[in-house]
Amino acid sequence: MPAFNLATCARPNILALQPYRCARDDYKDDGTNVLLDANENAFGPSLAPSALTAASSSSSGADIDFLGLHRYPDPHQDDLKRLLCTLRNTHAHTPKTLTPAHLFVGVGSDEAIDALLRCFCVPGRDRILVCPPTYGMYAVSAQVNDVALLRVPLLPAPSFALDLPAVTAALSGPDAETIKLAYFCSPGNPTGSLLARADVEAVLAHPTWNGVVVLDEAYVDFADDSASLAELVTEHPNLVVMQTLSKAFGMAGIRLGAAFAAPEVARLLNSLKAPYNVSSPTSALARAAVGEEGLAVMRANRARIVEQRDRLVRELPAIPGVGRLRGGTDSNFLLYEMLDAAGRPDNDVAYKVYSVLAENRGVVVRFRGKEHGCLGCLRITVGTEEEVTRFLASLKEVLAQVRGQ
Repeated sequence: MPAFNLATCARPNILALQPYRCARDDYKDDGTNVLLDANENAFGPSLAPSALTAASSSSSGADIDFLGLHRYPDPHQDDLKRLLCTLRNTHAHTPKTLTPAHLFVGVGSDEAIDALLRCFCVPGRDRILVCPPTYGMYAVSAQVNDVALLRVPLLPAPSFALDLPAVTAALSGPDAETIKLAYFCSPGNPTGSLLARADVEAVLAHPTWNGVVVLDEAYVDFADDSASLAELVTEHPNLVVMQTLSKAFGMAGIRLGAAFAAPEVARLLNSLKAPYNVSSPTSALARAAVGEEGLAVMRANRARIVEQRDRLVRELPAIPGVGRLRGGTDSNFLLYEMLDAAGRPDNDVAYKVYSVLAENRGVVVRFRGKEHGCLGCLRITVGTEEEVTRFLASLKEVLAQVRGQ
């Protein structure tokens, strides 16, 4: 049995926290009430009718009502949470069922990253474990909260798997009680590789570590349909699974993220959030995106992305100066080496290619050569057919120029 104990892992002040409540928590609005409780402007939003009409005519074709902007949004977002649960209740990993009580929703995954730190880590004392190369916001949020990092690198490319013995040893050491969170990214950023479920569950079952595994699944919808481990929070009280609508759903502009967790953990996260952290337009657009019609659009767009991803995997190796694929293909990006004239991965070459592509060709990728295990690498997001065509042609010319060939 794992050693996880929420009462001793979470910060005492968070355990004792009473969430902000409003009158509408006690008296639900059925649309006929006179609402004089929240100091709202009863005359409506300061927008011209033409602006509201344009906003309601979304490119997704969804029928979205923006006329309630003068009212505070639903602080609980139960309708949105039910749709997210329906999406992730695949029963590929457990017969148990996710419910809205398992969810926190917020301003992108970044709010969940920060909320978990505030919930479990005492500033100046506690630490989090991260596995580079990985998403940079874990470190940024930790620094903001005065929480130290323990870095346990992933195994070398191309697997970029968890170094399970090293992670287990770190969580078994004399100072392991100060490690409250372990952030794992799956599919990884910038690796594009899924972590093995067995490795994640091995950490969850650690017999002495009293901490929480945080699995960041921002890119999981580009992998197999059963890849998400979100429903395993019904089995493991020390697991939190973060997701976002920014990637496969193409909704980065609305900033909507979710964290699946055991109800006791989700309650703490919901208690410490701002009362109305998800705006009404964000909620309306998110519900449209994860509803039946929105899911059909997402899946069609995902198929087009996968087609172009496969094209890049076929065509990039034919370009002189492009080296090995250094990660997986479970996301909407690829990690490739750039080679010097002698055929070795080289950071100078990769950085020059990155700079010239952006400055002279108007094609922007990401230089990742300074990340652990990513020598000479560029991270390339999969674009449209036209964008991929332009990128491939530009890369071929720029690589030849940079390598002097």
